[in-house]
Amino acid sequence: MSVIWKYLDKRSAAVDALKDYDSMAFIIANTSNEIKNTRDDMGSIRSPQFDGMPRTHNPQAGEERILKNIEEIDILQERYRQAVEYMEWFKPAWEELSSEERYVLETFYRDEGGQTGAVYEICSQLNVERSTAYNRKNRALAKLAVLLYGK
Repeated sequence: MSVIWKYLDKRSAAVDALKDYDSMAFIIANTSNEIKNTRDDMGSIRSPQFDGMPRTHNPQAGEERILKNIEEIDILQERYRQAVEYMEWFKPAWEELSSEERYVLETFYRDEGGQTGAVYEICSQLNVERSTAYNRKNRALAKLAVLLYGK
């Protein structure tokens, strides 16, 4: 075990990982369409713009556009690879949590309502007091951190 793990704030790292879940799922769901659109753009012909601005002739403009799109596809593929790697790491830990623990963490960290609204929502949904809602959140977050990073 590396000494670095001793000094890692596992709790805030788990919160950050939890907050990244939606964006990683979005990347996995939409990257293939983005790559397809970029590939379609590579072969398309640009129409002239009649906006009155003078233009200069660039004989390599088509080649430059193709290179730019190839670079963009490489970036999209790397982003997709990282998202898949994230999901392979995060999902098993997330699925180990109980449905109540997942609900509490989603309400606190993935919903945009803010923590005060999340507390009231959890209190009404689970029929508990505010202190109990915070305690359940803290226990669920600690469990997620242990599942993701170990003790």
